[in-house]
Amino acid sequence: MRPMTDQTPAAQPASPPLPDSDWALFLDIDGTLLDIAETPDRVVVPAALRRDLAAAAAALGGALALVSGRALGNIDGLFDPLRLPASGQHGGEWRPAADAAPEILVAPLPQALRDLADGLAARHAGLIVEHKSHALAVHYRHAPQLGPEIGSLLGAQLEGREGLMLMPGRLVWEIKDATQSKGTAVSRFMAAPAFAGRRPVFVGDDRTDEDGFRAAERHGGFALPVGPLAQPGRPGFRDAGAVRQWLADFARAAA
Repeated sequence: MRPMTDQTPAAQPASPPLPDSDWALFLDIDGTLLDIAETPDRVVVPAALRRDLAAAAAALGGALALVSGRALGNIDGLFDPLRLPASGQHGGEWRPAADAAPEILVAPLPQALRDLADGLAARHAGLIVEHKSHALAVHYRHAPQLGPEIGSLLGAQLEGREGLMLMPGRLVWEIKDATQSKGTAVSRFMAAPAFAGRRPVFVGDDRTDEDGFRAAERHGGFALPVGPLAQPGRPGFRDAGAVRQWLADFARAAA
């Protein structure tokens, strides 16, 4: 299990079509809608993106959801005052509609794992621990050489702990519930009224999004990969800026 690097494809992927009216659109956040920042709390949400997301959601009859590793509370804080259907913490929590109450689907992490991650950050300069209510992430963007070592240490601590898994991402290791994923989130949304009967399309940039890709395909849809996952000549996006432009074009066309 190897973590992803932060490289983008050498050649331009093919431009994807604008969303059709029968799509159910699922969007990752970091690296997909937003440019990767030095730390997770320093990302920038352009005002135009909030406007375009609201217009896209309206054009799709509400069948647009944010599907992220971030917690729901953090997602709402980023996009405030816009509120959308969303799933956070890799499927661990979800909200099927903008006005629905969120549901927690997983148990909290053991405190011992949080203490271990904090200890690693204290000993190794460049590590950043992102604590979530039911998961955690250890980012090594500022110390990429530590990726394999940190993954081995975290993996060793998970041995014998049922129901938890270590997941690699773009210069990050995440500990999360093993029973939920972005794929289970997509399947759950597809049973919700606004999404049922539509063609699911998942847009994501990270290995953690691949469960969402596969779920979209199982439900008769497809994936639009971004950045490191995009393939030259196939529909996708070179970077988050291209995704934002695509959404802006759709918002204008829908208007």
